[in-house]
Amino acid sequence: MGHPLLLVQLLVIIVASRLMAWLLRWLGQPAVVGEMLAGLALGPLLFGALAPSWQASLFPADSLVALQSLSTLGLVLFMTVIGAELRVPTGSRLLRPAMWIGGLAFVLPALLALGVSPWLFRGYAPAGMAYGPFAMFIATACAITALPVMARIVKQRGLSDSLPGRLGIAAAAVVDVLAWVALALVVALISAHGDWLPFWRTVGGLVLLLGAAWLVLRPSCAWLLARHAPDGHANGVVLAFLPAGAIGCAAITEWLGLHAVFGAFLFGLCLPRDDRLLQGLIERVEHVTLATLVPVFFVLAGLSTTAQLLNADAGLALALVLAVSILGKLIGGTAGARISGQGWRDSLAIGSLMNARGMMELIVIKVGLDAGVITPAMFTILLVMAIVTTMMTTPMVVGLLGRERISDALTDHR
Repeated sequence: MGHPLLLVQLLVIIVASRLMAWLLRWLGQPAVVGEMLAGLALGPLLFGALAPSWQASLFPADSLVALQSLSTLGLVLFMTVIGAELRVPTGSRLLRPAMWIGGLAFVLPALLALGVSPWLFRGYAPAGMAYGPFAMFIATACAITALPVMARIVKQRGLSDSLPGRLGIAAAAVVDVLAWVALALVVALISAHGDWLPFWRTVGGLVLLLGAAWLVLRPSCAWLLARHAPDGHANGVVLAFLPAGAIGCAAITEWLGLHAVFGAFLFGLCLPRDDRLLQGLIERVEHVTLATLVPVFFVLAGLSTTAQLLNADAGLALALVLAVSILGKLIGGTAGARISGQGWRDSLAIGSLMNARGMMELIVIKVGLDAGVITPAMFTILLVMAIVTTMMTTPMVVGLLGRERISDALTDHR
């Protein structure tokens, strides 16, 4: 593949993503929804259906390797920022309610997904895939919550210092931790291919990596940043260390048979919980990554979809996935908030926010597709579910909490 084709691909991807993000923002939806739709539009569902020869010329199979490399780099940088953003609740005033809300918002949709997994397994599991890993993955995919979207809404609504706002963010953090642990277990099971020795080797390597990260990497990051970024403003040394550390951890988890996103997320967790550093990462890393590299990930996801969704069986499967995902989140999140002593309106608002999935869902299902746990048809169904549930957030939160600043809160984050 020549470099001009890669440049043309990037130009088309960035322009299409920004145009769709602008259009969806004008409609009051998050920018990420427009970018996900742009990825779908450039795939076989629209561009491939309307102009198959043009799409094949723009995205030939042998050109996707370079795009995959850019996509992986974008995911690694993005997941590093997500790890740095994560704030696990501390203190009984937040921890116990967050465990109730996050726990129920994770467990209920996961259980409902397990209930429909036998039917989905018959039609949408790859050949030779065992039922257990497939069902566990579907449960995890239906239970994920987009912490960045929720955090942005809470901040822009001025709820950061309120108990409902803090509970929502803390509960989303609980859900994300549970989801990534479950996903790591599923990927480890898949990579073992039924052989328990590679599985335990992967688990053992992951335990060693976690120990090294906590005992060595975490204090090293704190020392380096205290020395070279005492005011939270990263200099050249820090800006070189951050991507190098993220890529190094991503390479280790990839070598262990897991996905690169796990290592990047772990590296982000090792960074000090410094809001000034986080703001610098968002301004100098996340914004550029979201504008240039992440759209490549969305388009590769769109190219992985299939037009097989357009039949009765797939329609029923989509309806089942939407039902368990939406009802599980709304009922689980609302019930957890009510148990924690919140009023009905705040509880329903928290349940609605827990239903937003955004880019986090797309990362999870792309990991599952790459690991071979789901087919392109199941990937397409889950991608549509991610878009629908994220688009539901705006009208539901507006209806419960009022229109003031909600649209602004949803326009520019994941």
